[in-house]
Amino acid sequence: GARIITSPADLWKEAELIVKVKEPQSAEYDLMQKNQILFCYLHLAPVPELTRALMYGCVNAVALETIQCENGHLPCLMPMSEIAGRMAIHIGIRYLMHDCGGPGILLEGVPSVPPCDVLVLGAGTAGINAARVAANLGAHVRIMDINLSRLAYIDEAFDGRISTVMSNDHNIEKFVPEARLLVGAVLVPGGRAPILVSRELVSEMHNGSVIVDIAVDQGGCIETTRPTTHDDPVYTASGVTHYCVSNIPGAVQRTATQALTNATLPFVVKIANEGLEKAASKNSALMLGINIFVPKNGDKGVVTCEPVADSLGEAFVPFEKAACLKK
Repeated sequence: GARIITSPADLWKEAELIVKVKEPQSAEYDLMQKNQILFCYLHLAPVPELTRALMYGCVNAVALETIQCENGHLPCLMPMSEIAGRMAIHIGIRYLMHDCGGPGILLEGVPSVPPCDVLVLGAGTAGINAARVAANLGAHVRIMDINLSRLAYIDEAFDGRISTVMSNDHNIEKFVPEARLLVGAVLVPGGRAPILVSRELVSEMHNGSVIVDIAVDQGGCIETTRPTTHDDPVYTASGVTHYCVSNIPGAVQRTATQALTNATLPFVVKIANEGLEKAASKNSALMLGINIFVPKNGDKGVVTCEPVADSLGEAFVPFEKAACLKK
């Protein structure tokens, strides 16, 4: 029963609910309609121009990455984090090879030649998936986090095959230079990723080492990070290859599309059937996904996600207040 529209301008003009994967690009800012509902990954913290376009365009914007259940689970972010984490190791293996400009190193080694050191920053979904793949291949893997209970879980779940390290300045400075593959997987839901690895520390890594910064869509957790694309995915800084594509799962789009649809369709149906305000009032996870909301008779949208507001210096207005809901 769907009607196919080939013109992007007509699509934006007619649709009440726009479901995308990535955030609107600058060419789409002027196409957005007042009181339209946008449902996609937004990552607004490092993109103030998009935030302003949504606010002043009076667009109700739901960010998939901040939809959060009461137990802290991020149901719409998890499948993409799983894919990005697993791919980070495959990407690292590729760029350590000589034919891709690397030093010609096999990550897992062979008998008589020891495996490489892999360091994963962040023990969330992406970090654990990266560490799992690397450990299963036989690499020497360390994973860092500030959550001791999370590290304890990893130690038990992997029977000590993955070394767990508390994340602090001392340990970062100690282990980053040893890593042949460094994976940045730090997440602050809705907020900008903290810079954990300085430019000077990157320069202490072996020439030809590889950095894959999964956190690039939230600004990156490594100082030398800058966004790249699938068409031009890598660059070299301080002798280290950086892969910083902001949509890593886009390289395996068939798998990613199916996984993302499984996670997002229930929320899309709720919004389509009940409207955003009513659906969110019944579903606390969806409510936390609303980053920009347009109050009734409002002349612009307000920021209803506190980490986004803090990152951009905007006023934070709780959704319940913006929608005039009773607590």
